[in-house]
Amino acid sequence: MNIFKRLFKIGEAEANSAIDRMEDPIKLTEQGIRDLRADLDKNLEALAQVKALAIRSKNEQEEYLNKKDDYHNKAILILKKGQQGEMDKNESDRLAREALVKKEEAQKHVERAAEETQKFSDNVSQLERNIQTIKANISNWENELKTLKARVKVSNATKSLNKQMAEIDSGSTVAMLERMKEKVAQEEALAEAYGDIANASKSIDDELEKAASSTEAKAEDDLSKLKEQLGFSDDKK
Repeated sequence: MNIFKRLFKIGEAEANSAIDRMEDPIKLTEQGIRDLRADLDKNLEALAQVKALAIRSKNEQEEYLNKKDDYHNKAILILKKGQQGEMDKNESDRLAREALVKKEEAQKHVERAAEETQKFSDNVSQLERNIQTIKANISNWENELKTLKARVKVSNATKSLNKQMAEIDSGSTVAMLERMKEKVAQEEALAEAYGDIANASKSIDDELEKAASSTEAKAEDDLSKLKEQLGFSDDKK
C-alpha cells in the first residue's frame, strides 16, 4: 500500500468518525429546537391566559372600589335623612349600618382582587422572561445547527479530496510516464528512420535514372540521320 493510500485511509477514518460524531448532535439540536418551539408556544398561550386573568382581577378591583364608595355614600345619605326627619332615625341607623357592612365586604373584595392582580402581574413578568430566554436559546441553537452542518460539509469535502488523493498511485503514475516517454522516443526514431530511407531511396533512383537515361543518345542519333538526309558529312578531310 503506497503512502497516498495510507494517508487516505487515515483521512477517511477521521472524516467518517467526525461525521458520525456530528450526526447525533445535529439530530439532537434539531429536536432541541423543536422542543423549544413547543415550549415557546405553551408559554405564549399561558402568557395570554394569565394576562387575561390579570385584566379580569384588575377590573374586579375597580368594580369593588366603586361599590365600596357607593355603599359609603349611601350610608352617609341615609344617616342625613334620619337626622333631617325624612325617615325614621332607627331605620336610618339600621340601613346605614347595613351599608357599612356591605362597604366592608367590598373592601375585602378589593384587597383580594388587588392581591390576585399583583400575583398575576408577577406571573406575566415571569412568563415574559421565560419567553425571551426560550427565544434566545432557539436563536443560539439555530446558529449552532448551522455550524454543525457547515462542519459536515467540510468533512465531506475533505473525504472526497482524500479519496481522490488515494486514487493517485505514484509508482504506477511514474511507470506510465516512463512508458509514454519511451513510446514517444520510439515513434520519433521510427519517423526519422523512415525519413532517412525515403531520402536514400530518392538519391539512388535519381542516379539510376541519370545513368540509364536514353534521351541524350536518341537526340545524337536523330542528329546524325538529319545530316545524312541533307547530304552533310561529318568526315573531316
